[in-house]
Amino acid sequence: MKLHSTIHGVRSGTGFVLLHSLALDGRVWQRVVTDLSQRSQVVTLDLRGHGESPTAVGFTIEEMADDVVETARGLDIDQAVVVGMSMGGCVAQAVAVRHPDFVSSLVLADTTAWYGPDAVDAWAGRANKARAKGLRSLADFQLDRWFGESFRRAEPELCADLLKCFAANDIDSYASACNALGAFDMREEVRSIGVPTEVVVGEHDPATPPDHARDLTDRIPGAELTVIPGARHITSMERPDVLVAAALRARDRQ
Repeated sequence: MKLHSTIHGVRSGTGFVLLHSLALDGRVWQRVVTDLSQRSQVVTLDLRGHGESPTAVGFTIEEMADDVVETARGLDIDQAVVVGMSMGGCVAQAVAVRHPDFVSSLVLADTTAWYGPDAVDAWAGRANKARAKGLRSLADFQLDRWFGESFRRAEPELCADLLKCFAANDIDSYASACNALGAFDMREEVRSIGVPTEVVVGEHDPATPPDHARDLTDRIPGAELTVIPGARHITSMERPDVLVAAALRARDRQ
């Protein structure tokens, strides 16, 4: 599936492909793009069922990964630093496993190789609540997971824009993405990743806590871990400087 893409900056050397979190879209990277695009080409994608990409049902994380590579190659991008956050981090892992020739290095932020033994039921429950009560019913839950209280107070307009983006999702696509995350388990496959990898997580991330990041770091040969003090789940907004630094380290470790 061809995805909606936005190209930032000027192509020069190895570029960056950025993959967003669940129920948001490429705009979640705007603060990272501001810096990275001054150095190289940056491509933000709206993943399957999200943003301006086609709605979809019944898909897997692996199929989302194939979408990323198909779209990038359609833009004449043969290799990139792949940066994924949350759901996008799951997709980035699958890209690195399924298309190792495409990935020059990898950044995995606020993500996991597996959501745990209750993942199928937990994610199905979230999808069912969205269907029954609408995405707005999850707004407070999401905002508390994304950012700490001080950030929410300091950035009310940003938070409102993200919630508007979240609530605008197609319900069937959102439910399918939830089910895909519930089924996701790449704990063994990531051991085959052979490119420089930076793992980043917020200290207080309630969605994919630091233990998930440490486990991921231990499984990927040579991976390096950064824990961001005080941060929660959407670190591309809360601490874009750390994400930019991780992306540049990953690129420079090639």
